[in-house]
Amino acid sequence: QVQLVESGGGLVQAGGSLRLSCAASGRTFSWYPMGWFRQAPGKEREFVAAITWSSSTRYADSVKGRFTISKDNAKNTVYLQMNNLKPEDTAVYYCAADPSRATMGPNPGYWGQGTQVTVSS
Repeated sequence: QVQLVESGGGLVQAGGSLRLSCAASGRTFSWYPMGWFRQAPGKEREFVAAITWSSSTRYADSVKGRFTISKDNAKNTVYLQMNNLKPEDTAVYYCAADPSRATMGPNPGYWGQGTQVTVSS
């Protein structure tokens, strides 16, 4: 079992920054891929970013160059630094873990409860 708890969401103006955190517990954190997804009102959940056990990263095209995913194995925490935020980044952001795979899949087995990010224009 893996438990995920997100924090760090909030309201920010366009062009601003936020850092999301996801604390993991349960299984050995450093061995499996972690990532972030988001869901905007009226839209399907979409992939944002992921990081593997070896710290290889992958991003959605819409956030490349603006968002950075990282992790701290000692703290069992993964982060999403979001810079130059845009109104279209407004969504509920979910942390995810995919222990059954070497890289993040489209339907990871574990999810956090979500944290709201709202970007005003």
